This record gives sequence, structure tokens and C-alpha cells, in this order.
Amino acid sequence: MKPRIAVLVPCYNEEAAIAAVVRDFRAALPEAVVYVYDNNSRDQTMVRAAEAGAVVRCETRQGKGNVVRRMFADIEADIYVLVDGDDTYDAAAAPQMVAHTIKQGADLLTARRIHTDAAAYRPGHVLGNRLLTGLTSSLFQVRITDMLSGYRVFSRRFVKSFPFTATGFGIETELTVHAVRLMMPLAEMDTRYKERPVGSVSKLNTWRDGFRILVTIAQLVREERPMVFFSTLALLLAGLSLLLGTPIVAEYFNTGLVPRLPTAVLATSLMLIAFLMLACGLILDTVTRGRWEAKRMAYLSIPGPQGLDAS
Repeated sequence: MKPRIAVLVPCYNEEAAIAAVVRDFRAALPEAVVYVYDNNSRDQTMVRAAEAGAVVRCETRQGKGNVVRRMFADIEADIYVLVDGDDTYDAAAAPQMVAHTIKQGADLLTARRIHTDAAAYRPGHVLGNRLLTGLTSSLFQVRITDMLSGYRVFSRRFVKSFPFTATGFGIETELTVHAVRLMMPLAEMDTRYKERPVGSVSKLNTWRDGFRILVTIAQLVREERPMVFFSTLALLLAGLSLLLGTPIVAEYFNTGLVPRLPTAVLATSLMLIAFLMLACGLILDTVTRGRWEAKRMAYLSIPGPQGLDAS
């Protein structure tokens, strides 16, 4: 069976690049429908996309995560190609990526960015990507080396089983963690990464968006691995309690007096809160297990890409 392919392009002020993106993907995947979702652009992004042959729609809630959420809800297809509208990703690689996804039966294929021009991938972004990918890998056992890539291929069952909450650039992290937590088949492929065209400006702020991604990772740890999250807090609070309380206990055994009563009360309170945190972790870990089973069953109820024609 020939797969229905949808190319999803979230856009914000990409007048200089969007027409080339649409044309290149229509040429690379002539059987696909290219959807451009505009996110309150103040330039001619929508006009240029429509002129190039895309199906153009709008999402008024600001943020890439909101746009991707709307795309996943609206569009029906068997294979979804998600790509940024800045013309930095190689459209010519899309047929091979789609074929590899189907052949491997993968639910998520990530394009690993290979750049030859230093201006295409700034050192700050490279370092930030490595740090955030490494942190996520250690917390969730992710075996993907470019977690923040904006070029991916998804199966239908990934898209239609994906309940996410990120509103901005944290969406890439949530996509990866969702696949890992549900034990989906994953794949990765090298693709060329190039510099933005003249007139196109990056919307990514290294520090601001890096912090937002860190917050997203923390939230995902709390939601998906609550025992790790709350036991870490419990350990920190218990350590602080012992640091404050040990000299007081030692002094009490030596003199029989507790001269620093407020510090003693604080140390005791911190230890009590630490035990409460540990109890929260144990309870929420059981709840999360039930949520995981429900999401896994919803995911398995949708056919995978194995029966599609990869040619």
C-alpha cells in the first residue's frame, strides 16, 4: 500500500525561505501534500507559501509546540515529515528518510545535522545541543545524538498517540522522550545542514530557549520518572537537614542544652519534608506506571508503518 505522506512546516516570519522549502519538498516528495501552518507572521509568509503550492493554515496560539500540536490533530496521513521553514534542512534527503522509516518499521526518525559551514550551526547552539542531549540521554536512556533537530519523520501511530504539553522549542525534547518512554522503534540518519538564506533570521535565543528546554526536561522527569525527581529533592533536603542539625545534636549530647532552637526546628522540618517528598515519589511512581500502560495501549491500537510500500 502506498503511504499517504504529509510534510508539516511550522512557520513564523519566514518570508525569505518558505517558498524554497515548499518547492524543494514538492519536488523531492511529489506524492506528498505540503502543509504550512503560519504562527502569526507579520510578513508575507502565508502568501509566499501559497504561491509555491502549499496548503496554508493558521495557528494563533504562539509557539512552535502549539503549531505542531495543531498539525498533529488536523492532518491525516500515514507518514509525517516535520521540518522547519527556514530552508536549512536538505529536502533531497526526505525520500530516503521516509523509505528508511518504513523499512525499519520506525515510529520516529531523526535527521542528524551534518554541517560544513560554521555559520550554519553556531558553536553556542552546538554546545547547547550536546549538553541538553547528554542530560536527556542520561535521564531517559535516549540513544539519539541530535535531540533538538527540527527535521523528523513520524509514523501515524506516533502522531496520533502523542499527548504533549510543550508550547515552544521544548517540543523537540518532548517528542524524543515520548518515543523513548513508550519503547518505540527509533532511527537516525545523517543529513546536510546549511546556512539560512539571506533575509531569514533565527527565532532561537541560545540562553532563553536553552533555559526553557531545561525546564521542559525537568517537567518531563517529574511526570515520567517521579521517583527520580522526588527522591533527588528528598536527598537534597535531608542533606541540608543533617548539615544544620548535626552540630545541634552534638551540642545537646555534650551539654544537654539546645541553644539554637530555631535552627533545630528548621532542620527537623526539612527532614520531615524530605520524607514527604519520598512518599510523593513512591505514590506518583505507581500512578505513572498506570498512565504509561494506558499510553502504551493507545499507541499499540494504531497500525505501524510496516505494511506500507517503501519504494
